[in-house]
Amino acid sequence: MTKISKSKSSKSVYGAEQITVLEGLEPVRKRPGMYIGNTAYAGLHHLIWEVVDNSIDEAMAGFCNRISVTLLPDGYVRVEDNGRGIPVEKHPVTKISSLETVLTKLHAGGKFGGGGYKVSGGLHGVGVSVVNALATELIAEVKRDGKLYQQVYHRGKAASSKIKVVGQASDTGTIITYQADSTVFTVTEYDWKYILDHLRQQAYLTKGLRLYLVDERDSRNRQEYTYYFEGGVASYCRHLNHLKEVKQDKVFYVEKEVDTIKVEVAVQYSSDFNEVVFGFANNIHTAEGGMHVQGFRTALTRTINAYARKAGLLKEKDENLQGEDVREGLTAVISVKLPDPQFEGQTKAKLGNAEVKPIVETVFGEYFAAFLEENPRDAREIVGKCLLSQQARQAARAARDTVLRKGALEGITLPGKLADCSSRDPKECELYIVEGDSAGGSAKQGRERRFQAILPLRGKILNVERARLDKMLVNNEIKNLIIALGTNIGDQFDITKLRYHSIIIMTDADVDGAHIRTLLLTLFYRHFPDLIQHGHLYIAQPPLYRVSRGTHVAYAYNEVERDRLVTEMSKTIKPSSKANVVVEQNDGTVGVGQNVSGIIIQRYKGLGEMNPIQLWETTMDPSSRMMQQVTVADAEKADEIFDILMGSEVAPRKRFIQTHAKAATNLDI
Repeated sequence: MTKISKSKSSKSVYGAEQITVLEGLEPVRKRPGMYIGNTAYAGLHHLIWEVVDNSIDEAMAGFCNRISVTLLPDGYVRVEDNGRGIPVEKHPVTKISSLETVLTKLHAGGKFGGGGYKVSGGLHGVGVSVVNALATELIAEVKRDGKLYQQVYHRGKAASSKIKVVGQASDTGTIITYQADSTVFTVTEYDWKYILDHLRQQAYLTKGLRLYLVDERDSRNRQEYTYYFEGGVASYCRHLNHLKEVKQDKVFYVEKEVDTIKVEVAVQYSSDFNEVVFGFANNIHTAEGGMHVQGFRTALTRTINAYARKAGLLKEKDENLQGEDVREGLTAVISVKLPDPQFEGQTKAKLGNAEVKPIVETVFGEYFAAFLEENPRDAREIVGKCLLSQQARQAARAARDTVLRKGALEGITLPGKLADCSSRDPKECELYIVEGDSAGGSAKQGRERRFQAILPLRGKILNVERARLDKMLVNNEIKNLIIALGTNIGDQFDITKLRYHSIIIMTDADVDGAHIRTLLLTLFYRHFPDLIQHGHLYIAQPPLYRVSRGTHVAYAYNEVERDRLVTEMSKTIKPSSKANVVVEQNDGTVGVGQNVSGIIIQRYKGLGEMNPIQLWETTMDPSSRMMQQVTVADAEKADEIFDILMGSEVAPRKRFIQTHAKAATNLDI
């Protein structure tokens, strides 16, 4: 054995004895985040997806048409399917049962050759074994050969190597019941709504599959749902547009298999200005697209241009429609199923199979061209929408060039209201987008000038959900923000030019502040999604209360913290019949609280009410501030919410307000 040492100290010796070998499922328990992302909310639910994915693989292979997912008391989850059932006989290589092999060995299953599955979603083949490793208890039941088999596991290890026969079975299938290990997970409460949304999507993608979802955690409030979509992704496309004004009566849909690759595409245009495209490979959502989405987009642009020329809607002198022209208002679902998917990255965010692109391009292009010919009314609506988009793009280009020319002329000064930082290293720079000149003044005085920049906004910015780019760029506040960010916008957006690594929205804790924050979030979500995706966008959390007694001052971010601080401060004070808690109101009046001397509670409604030192200490000091990072866990849900709250359709917004009105317990009017 060769030893490599940097010094004579035995502590620096690095040899074979320093190499740790983790057997079986030990690596999973040692580093769970490597397998399920994290041990919080997302990781907990990922366990369900892993078990369900195995059942969906059976459905895609044509052996299963029914899956049930049940949430049970004490954190147990049961997933049952009517597939073939995991084999129980001894495995020729591992010399233990195939069931135990699948449940205790990483990269063991029917997805690694041998003809188990032609198509499957589990690329890495670690799914159910990871669930077993991270479960306090897992009970595997298999229905095969007229018998019901059972084997119990604790934290990944079989309680007994023998599989028991516990009954008879008239059909086949697999039942996995497990309890997530509370010593591993920081979150153990399942989100019923999140589960419903995810599994509804899976039902859309697996045509003819019936999914039963049952919540039995509370015996007094049992809930049950069934999902079944015969229309497949066409039904999904229709669902995505159910709150929008559609431009075509009939959803375009094609399903075809070419060289063992199955292609499903659904398309419907709406009057929206935004593009909604979901790509899937073997039922896995490819958030970053890939070859299937590239093939679709190429064919879409080419086919619409060809039809528009043929129908005389594009004249000989007119320039061709570009990709962004034909994608405005587009809602599309592209689903491919293939034997050997090559995903880029552990997260499976992008499909890399080059052979998929020409197949999707040919299938979609051919059938969409026929659809346009056979449905001339829908075709003219689609092309008309695209031509309007082209005109808007040309107007936006002129407006954007004006903005950029102005930005270039202003040079180092940038927008007049921007108080820039002295550092030129984007990685350490922060931009605070602040509501109003008053708060902007406090922020400018209280900030750390070296790395914190302040951009005050005057009033409320334009609602970009209802406006094209050309209208946005004549809005001074949006124009100033684009220049300050430095990334440009639209097809010329370049994240490498971002001047600030952290962009922080800081608004008042009232209705107007919430509205301004929502308008800004709409702007970033629709036109700067990469900034959210790369973790650059934050929301500042200023305190609601200042609680003081003498020289002792503390800040509370909610009513519970306020009451706790009052209680703590009052313990050191003897009650007096003449003593009171003094509450300074925002309108200048003084309210009287409980009978405790010398405690003053100030309620902040606006950032401008804080002096610069208070604003720094509570909201801007990196060592003590609280901020929320803006992320998008569910793109479909986010798109729907923005469309409801900020879109032009009034009825969905009215229904949303009526449904959620009771949740607004502290509405500030």
